[in-house]
Amino acid sequence: MEIASLKDSSDGSKEPRKDGSIIIIATDAPLVPIQLQRLATRATVGLGKVGAYGRDIFLACSTANKIAFQEFSMQGQSGPAVDQYKPFPRAIQMSDNDSINCLFGAAADAIEEAIYNRVCMAGTMAGVKGRAAEAIDLDKMKEIVGARLV
Repeated sequence: MEIASLKDSSDGSKEPRKDGSIIIIATDAPLVPIQLQRLATRATVGLGKVGAYGRDIFLACSTANKIAFQEFSMQGQSGPAVDQYKPFPRAIQMSDNDSINCLFGAAADAIEEAIYNRVCMAGTMAGVKGRAAEAIDLDKMKEIVGARLV
């Protein structure tokens, strides 16, 4: 049985793949978890625009709703005791599902730009067995992307 997450190395041994990315999308739009999940799912569009693939992880979070930390009172301290096993309802803001479509395109564009920045503005990196990876020339990248858009 072949395991997809392993690849053959030059010496014939099996080693785990290390070609994935962790992409985090943070927004101040008031989104609830299911909307954030939809946003993270659409992030693959931005990654696909630059032709990247791999074992990627997409995370999305919103900073819009400020929820106070629930404090627990110990015996002998002032304030009412809080039952930590009882649900503590909170009111939060959330965007309407019909009004968040523009966020999907914005997230894809931001991810695409972040990847271009990563490959064009990076310094030279030394790799295994003396291999080196240099940043792509920005003018060359503009030429490649411009040819793709025509």
